[in-house]
Amino acid sequence: MREDWQWVEAIMPQMVTKLTSRFRMLQGIASLQPVGRRTLATSLDCSERTVRTTTDALADLGFIQMSVKGMQMTAVGQRVLQGLIPIMDELAGRQQRELELAERLHIAHCTIVPGDSTAATGNLAGLAQAAGQVLTDQLPAGKSIVAVMGGHTLANVAENLTPTLAMNRDLLFVPARGGVGESPAIQANAVSARMAQRTNSDFRSLYVPEQLTTATYKPLFAEPAIHEVLQLIAQSNVVIHGIGQALVMAERRKMTPHVIADLTAAHAVGEAFGYFFDAEGRVVSKFPRIGLDIADLAAKQLVIAVAGGAEKGAAIAAYMHLAPAQTWLITDEGAADFVLKK
Repeated sequence: MREDWQWVEAIMPQMVTKLTSRFRMLQGIASLQPVGRRTLATSLDCSERTVRTTTDALADLGFIQMSVKGMQMTAVGQRVLQGLIPIMDELAGRQQRELELAERLHIAHCTIVPGDSTAATGNLAGLAQAAGQVLTDQLPAGKSIVAVMGGHTLANVAENLTPTLAMNRDLLFVPARGGVGESPAIQANAVSARMAQRTNSDFRSLYVPEQLTTATYKPLFAEPAIHEVLQLIAQSNVVIHGIGQALVMAERRKMTPHVIADLTAAHAVGEAFGYFFDAEGRVVSKFPRIGLDIADLAAKQLVIAVAGGAEKGAAIAAYMHLAPAQTWLITDEGAADFVLKK
Protein backbone atom coordinates (compact mmCIF):
# COMPACT_ATOMS: atom_id res chain seq x y z
CA MET A 1 0.00 0.00 0.00
CA ARG A 2 2.82 2.40 0.93
CA GLU A 3 4.45 1.85 -2.46
CA ASP A 4 1.14 2.48 -4.28
CA TRP A 5 0.78 5.90 -2.70
CA GLN A 6 4.06 7.12 -4.20
CA TRP A 7 2.42 7.08 -7.66
CA VAL A 8 -0.54 9.05 -6.34
CA GLU A 9 1.76 11.67 -4.87
CA ALA A 10 3.90 11.75 -8.00
CA ILE A 11 0.97 13.17 -9.99
CA MET A 12 -0.63 15.06 -7.10
CA PRO A 13 1.99 16.10 -4.51
CA GLN A 14 0.77 16.44 -0.91
CA MET A 15 -2.50 14.63 -1.68
CA VAL A 16 -1.87 12.15 1.13
CA THR A 17 -1.18 14.97 3.58
CA LYS A 18 -4.42 16.73 2.62
CA LEU A 19 -6.39 13.47 2.74
CA THR A 20 -5.06 12.70 6.22
CA SER A 21 -5.86 16.21 7.44
CA ARG A 22 -9.43 16.08 6.14
CA PHE A 23 -9.97 12.59 7.56
CA ARG A 24 -8.79 13.73 11.00
CA MET A 25 -11.15 16.72 10.82
CA LEU A 26 -14.10 14.49 9.94
CA GLN A 27 -13.24 12.15 12.78
CA GLY A 28 -12.96 15.04 15.21
CA ILE A 29 -16.26 16.59 14.16
CA ALA A 30 -18.02 13.21 14.26
CA SER A 31 -16.92 12.62 17.86
CA LEU A 32 -17.42 16.15 19.20
CA GLN A 33 -20.37 17.49 17.18
CA PRO A 34 -21.67 20.10 17.35
CA VAL A 35 -18.24 21.61 17.76
CA GLY A 36 -16.65 25.02 17.21
CA ARG A 37 -13.36 25.61 15.42
CA ARG A 38 -11.40 26.54 18.52
CA THR A 39 -12.47 23.42 20.40
CA LEU A 40 -11.70 21.25 17.38
CA ALA A 41 -8.26 22.86 16.97
CA THR A 42 -7.47 22.15 20.62
CA SER A 43 -8.68 18.58 20.35
CA LEU A 44 -6.62 17.87 17.22
CA ASP A 45 -3.60 19.88 18.42
CA CYS A 46 -3.46 22.07 15.33
CA SER A 47 -3.92 25.75 14.52
CA GLU A 48 -7.30 27.41 14.07
CA ARG A 49 -6.04 28.52 10.67
CA THR A 50 -5.63 24.88 9.61
CA VAL A 51 -9.06 24.00 10.98
CA ARG A 52 -10.69 26.91 9.14
CA THR A 53 -9.09 26.04 5.80
CA THR A 54 -9.90 22.33 6.04
CA THR A 55 -13.45 22.64 7.36
CA ASP A 56 -14.32 25.23 4.72
CA ALA A 57 -13.28 22.66 2.09
CA LEU A 58 -15.33 19.93 3.80
CA ALA A 59 -18.38 22.19 3.95
CA ASP A 60 -18.04 23.02 0.24
CA LEU A 61 -18.06 19.27 -0.48
CA GLY A 62 -21.22 18.83 1.58
CA PHE A 63 -19.60 16.60 4.19
CA ILE A 64 -20.27 18.93 7.14
CA GLN A 65 -22.69 21.73 7.89
CA MET A 66 -22.05 24.83 9.97
CA SER A 67 -24.46 26.61 12.27
CA VAL A 68 -24.41 28.81 15.34
CA LYS A 69 -24.23 25.62 17.41
CA GLY A 70 -21.06 24.53 15.66
CA MET A 71 -20.03 22.07 12.94
CA GLN A 72 -21.89 18.80 12.40
CA MET A 73 -21.59 15.85 10.04
CA THR A 74 -24.02 15.42 7.15
CA ALA A 75 -25.29 12.00 6.11
CA VAL A 76 -22.98 12.11 3.09
CA GLY A 77 -20.03 13.04 5.29
CA GLN A 78 -20.77 10.15 7.62
CA ARG A 79 -20.77 7.67 4.71
CA VAL A 80 -17.48 9.09 3.40
CA LEU A 81 -15.91 8.82 6.86
CA GLN A 82 -16.91 5.16 7.20
CA GLY A 83 -15.64 4.39 3.69
CA LEU A 84 -12.27 5.99 4.41
CA ILE A 85 -11.56 4.11 7.63
CA PRO A 86 -10.05 0.95 6.05
CA ILE A 87 -8.04 3.03 3.58
CA MET A 88 -6.64 5.25 6.32
CA ASP A 89 -5.83 2.25 8.50
CA GLU A 90 -3.45 1.01 5.78
CA LEU A 91 -2.08 4.46 5.14
CA ALA A 92 -1.38 4.84 8.85
CA GLY A 93 1.66 2.63 8.31
CA ARG A 94 3.37 5.63 6.74
CA GLN A 95 2.52 7.92 9.63
CA GLN A 96 3.84 5.24 11.99
CA ARG A 97 7.17 5.27 10.13
CA GLU A 98 7.35 9.03 10.56
CA LEU A 99 6.79 8.66 14.29
CA GLU A 100 9.40 5.90 14.48
CA LEU A 101 11.93 8.01 12.58
CA ALA A 102 11.34 11.04 14.80
CA GLU A 103 11.75 8.87 17.89
CA ARG A 104 14.92 7.27 16.52
CA LEU A 105 16.43 10.69 15.79
CA HIS A 106 15.16 12.29 19.05
CA ILE A 107 13.40 15.17 17.29
CA ALA A 108 9.84 16.49 17.34
CA HIS A 109 8.53 15.66 13.86
CA CYS A 110 9.38 13.92 10.59
CA THR A 111 7.68 14.03 7.21
CA ILE A 112 8.61 11.24 4.80
CA VAL A 113 7.86 11.64 1.09
CA PRO A 114 7.97 8.78 -1.42
CA GLY A 115 11.09 7.84 -3.38
CA ASP A 116 14.82 8.51 -3.12
CA SER A 117 15.86 12.00 -4.19
CA THR A 118 19.50 10.96 -4.75
CA ALA A 119 18.67 7.98 -6.98
CA ALA A 120 19.25 8.21 -10.73
CA THR A 121 15.53 8.73 -11.34
CA GLY A 122 14.94 10.81 -8.21
CA ASN A 123 14.31 14.53 -7.81
CA LEU A 124 13.76 17.11 -5.11
CA ALA A 125 10.14 17.94 -5.99
CA GLY A 126 8.58 15.85 -3.22
CA LEU A 127 10.85 17.33 -0.54
CA ALA A 128 10.14 20.85 -1.81
CA GLN A 129 6.38 20.29 -1.82
CA ALA A 130 6.44 18.86 1.70
CA ALA A 131 8.58 21.74 3.00
CA GLY A 132 6.12 24.25 1.56
CA GLN A 133 3.23 22.46 3.23
CA VAL A 134 4.94 22.34 6.63
CA LEU A 135 5.76 26.05 6.38
CA THR A 136 2.14 26.81 5.45
CA ASP A 137 0.79 24.76 8.35
CA GLN A 138 3.32 25.70 11.02
CA LEU A 139 4.40 29.31 10.47
CA PRO A 140 2.68 31.47 13.07
CA ALA A 141 0.32 34.25 12.05
CA GLY A 142 1.69 37.79 12.14
CA LYS A 143 5.34 38.75 11.88
CA SER A 144 8.10 36.20 11.36
CA ILE A 145 11.75 36.45 10.39
CA VAL A 146 12.73 33.35 8.43
CA ALA A 147 16.45 32.54 8.30
CA VAL A 148 17.36 30.46 5.26
CA MET A 149 20.43 28.41 4.40
CA GLY A 150 21.64 27.84 0.85
CA GLY A 151 22.01 24.71 -1.29
CA HIS A 152 20.26 22.89 -4.12
CA THR A 153 17.53 21.45 -1.87
CA LEU A 154 16.56 24.83 -0.40
CA ALA A 155 16.67 26.41 -3.87
CA ASN A 156 14.03 23.87 -4.93
CA VAL A 157 11.97 24.65 -1.83
CA ALA A 158 12.04 28.34 -2.78
CA GLU A 159 10.68 27.62 -6.26
CA ASN A 160 7.75 25.72 -4.72
CA LEU A 161 6.52 28.55 -2.48
CA THR A 162 3.53 30.72 -3.39
CA PRO A 163 1.95 33.95 -2.07
CA THR A 164 -0.44 31.79 -0.04
CA LEU A 165 2.33 31.34 2.53
CA ALA A 166 2.21 35.05 3.34
CA MET A 167 -1.56 35.23 3.92
CA ASN A 168 -2.17 36.78 7.36
CA ARG A 169 1.59 36.85 7.83
CA ASP A 170 4.28 39.51 7.66
CA LEU A 171 7.36 37.62 6.49
CA LEU A 172 10.95 38.77 6.26
CA PHE A 173 13.46 36.35 4.74
CA VAL A 174 17.15 36.60 5.61
CA PRO A 175 20.18 34.42 4.84
CA ALA A 176 21.08 32.34 7.89
CA ARG A 177 24.82 32.62 7.18
CA GLY A 178 27.27 34.57 5.07
CA GLY A 179 28.06 32.61 1.96
CA VAL A 180 29.51 34.47 -1.00
CA GLY A 181 31.66 31.76 -2.57
CA GLU A 182 29.23 29.08 -3.71
CA SER A 183 27.39 29.00 -7.03
CA PRO A 184 25.34 32.24 -7.04
CA ALA A 185 21.99 30.49 -7.60
CA ILE A 186 22.27 28.39 -4.43
CA GLN A 187 23.84 30.89 -2.04
CA ALA A 188 21.76 31.68 1.04
CA ASN A 189 21.30 35.25 -0.19
CA ALA A 190 19.82 34.08 -3.49
CA VAL A 191 17.62 31.40 -1.93
CA SER A 192 16.18 33.70 0.74
CA ALA A 193 15.57 36.42 -1.86
CA ARG A 194 13.77 33.93 -4.10
CA MET A 195 11.58 32.78 -1.21
CA ALA A 196 10.64 36.40 -0.61
CA GLN A 197 9.88 36.98 -4.28
CA ARG A 198 7.76 33.84 -4.55
CA THR A 199 5.67 34.84 -1.51
CA ASN A 200 5.55 38.62 -2.15
CA SER A 201 7.49 39.19 1.05
CA ASP A 202 10.56 41.20 2.08
CA PHE A 203 14.19 40.11 2.32
CA ARG A 204 17.60 41.37 3.37
CA SER A 205 20.96 40.24 2.03
CA LEU A 206 24.26 39.60 3.80
CA TYR A 207 27.21 40.01 1.45
CA VAL A 208 30.07 38.41 3.33
CA PRO A 209 32.50 35.76 2.02
CA GLU A 210 31.87 32.31 3.44
CA GLN A 211 35.40 31.42 4.53
CA LEU A 212 37.30 34.05 6.47
CA THR A 213 39.85 33.94 9.26
CA THR A 214 38.63 34.89 12.72
CA ALA A 215 40.77 38.03 12.64
CA THR A 216 39.15 39.08 9.38
CA TYR A 217 35.47 38.42 10.05
CA LYS A 218 35.17 39.87 13.58
CA PRO A 219 35.77 43.51 12.50
CA LEU A 220 32.98 43.08 9.94
CA PHE A 221 30.47 42.93 12.80
CA ALA A 222 30.95 46.67 13.28
CA GLU A 223 29.97 47.53 9.70
CA PRO A 224 26.48 49.15 9.95
CA ALA A 225 24.96 47.33 6.94
CA ILE A 226 26.27 43.96 8.12
CA HIS A 227 25.43 44.61 11.77
CA GLU A 228 21.79 45.40 10.89
CA VAL A 229 21.30 42.16 8.99
CA LEU A 230 23.08 40.15 11.69
CA GLN A 231 20.65 41.55 14.25
CA LEU A 232 17.71 40.44 12.08
CA ILE A 233 19.24 36.97 11.71
CA ALA A 234 19.67 36.75 15.48
CA GLN A 235 16.01 37.77 15.93
CA SER A 236 14.71 35.14 13.51
CA ASN A 237 12.06 32.81 14.91
CA VAL A 238 12.08 30.33 12.01
CA VAL A 239 15.06 28.55 10.43
CA ILE A 240 15.02 26.32 7.35
CA HIS A 241 18.19 24.52 6.36
CA GLY A 242 19.67 21.56 4.55
CA ILE A 243 22.18 18.87 5.56
CA GLY A 244 25.17 18.06 3.38
CA GLN A 245 27.57 15.17 2.87
CA ALA A 246 30.92 16.18 4.31
CA LEU A 247 33.23 15.58 1.37
CA VAL A 248 30.69 16.77 -1.20
CA MET A 249 30.33 20.06 0.69
CA ALA A 250 34.10 20.42 1.12
CA GLU A 251 34.67 20.02 -2.59
CA ARG A 252 31.76 22.32 -3.48
CA ARG A 253 33.30 25.02 -1.31
CA LYS A 254 36.67 24.50 -2.96
CA MET A 255 38.47 23.56 0.23
CA THR A 256 42.15 22.64 -0.10
CA PRO A 257 43.25 19.02 -0.63
CA HIS A 258 44.90 19.19 2.80
CA VAL A 259 41.58 20.10 4.49
CA ILE A 260 39.71 17.40 2.57
CA ALA A 261 42.36 14.85 3.60
CA ASP A 262 41.92 15.87 7.24
CA LEU A 263 38.13 15.49 6.99
CA THR A 264 38.57 12.05 5.44
CA ALA A 265 40.99 10.99 8.18
CA ALA A 266 38.50 12.20 10.83
CA HIS A 267 35.72 10.13 9.22
CA ALA A 268 33.53 13.19 8.62
CA VAL A 269 30.15 12.20 7.14
CA GLY A 270 28.07 15.37 7.28
CA GLU A 271 28.06 19.16 7.35
CA ALA A 272 25.65 21.85 8.52
CA PHE A 273 26.18 25.49 9.52
CA GLY A 274 29.93 25.22 8.89
CA TYR A 275 30.32 22.22 11.22
CA PHE A 276 31.73 18.95 9.90
CA PHE A 277 30.87 15.92 12.03
CA ASP A 278 31.35 12.16 12.14
CA ALA A 279 28.70 9.44 12.32
CA GLU A 280 28.27 9.92 16.08
CA GLY A 281 27.71 13.66 15.74
CA ARG A 282 31.16 14.56 17.04
CA VAL A 283 32.36 17.82 15.49
CA VAL A 284 35.67 17.12 13.74
CA SER A 285 36.11 20.53 12.12
CA LYS A 286 34.43 23.93 12.19
CA PHE A 287 34.94 26.77 9.76
CA PRO A 288 34.13 30.30 10.95
CA ARG A 289 31.17 31.85 9.20
CA ILE A 290 29.07 34.88 10.00
CA GLY A 291 25.46 34.24 10.99
CA LEU A 292 23.56 31.52 12.80
CA ASP A 293 25.35 28.78 14.69
CA ILE A 294 23.94 25.36 15.56
CA ALA A 295 23.84 26.45 19.21
CA ASP A 296 21.45 29.28 18.25
CA LEU A 297 18.80 26.88 16.94
CA ALA A 298 17.54 25.78 20.37
CA ALA A 299 15.93 29.19 20.89
CA LYS A 300 14.05 29.20 17.57
CA GLN A 301 10.32 28.59 17.45
CA LEU A 302 10.41 26.48 14.29
CA VAL A 303 13.43 24.68 12.81
CA ILE A 304 12.94 22.77 9.55
CA ALA A 305 15.67 20.54 8.14
CA VAL A 306 15.19 19.40 4.55
CA ALA A 307 17.37 16.55 3.27
CA GLY A 308 16.76 13.24 1.56
CA GLY A 309 18.22 10.32 -0.33
CA ALA A 310 19.98 7.15 0.79
CA GLU A 311 23.31 8.80 -0.04
CA LYS A 312 22.61 11.42 2.64
CA GLY A 313 21.30 8.95 5.21
CA ALA A 314 24.51 8.88 7.24
CA ALA A 315 24.82 12.68 7.21
CA ILE A 316 21.19 13.12 8.32
CA ALA A 317 21.49 10.60 11.16
CA ALA A 318 24.77 12.14 12.31
CA TYR A 319 23.47 15.72 12.29
CA MET A 320 20.50 14.78 14.47
CA HIS A 321 22.92 14.22 17.36
CA LEU A 322 23.45 18.02 17.20
CA ALA A 323 19.96 19.16 16.19
CA PRO A 324 17.61 20.90 18.63
CA ALA A 325 14.71 18.79 19.90
CA GLN A 326 12.07 20.89 18.11
CA THR A 327 13.53 20.09 14.67
CA TRP A 328 11.06 19.05 11.95
CA LEU A 329 12.86 16.82 9.43
CA ILE A 330 11.51 16.59 5.91
CA THR A 331 13.06 13.60 4.16
CA ASP A 332 12.27 10.76 1.78
CA GLU A 333 11.97 6.98 1.92
CA GLY A 334 15.56 6.53 0.72
CA ALA A 335 17.00 8.31 3.75
CA ALA A 336 14.33 7.01 6.15
CA ASP A 337 15.03 3.41 5.17
CA PHE A 338 18.76 3.94 5.72
CA VAL A 339 18.26 5.39 9.20
CA LEU A 340 15.60 2.91 10.38
CA LYS A 341 17.63 -0.10 9.23
CA LYS A 342 20.75 0.98 11.14
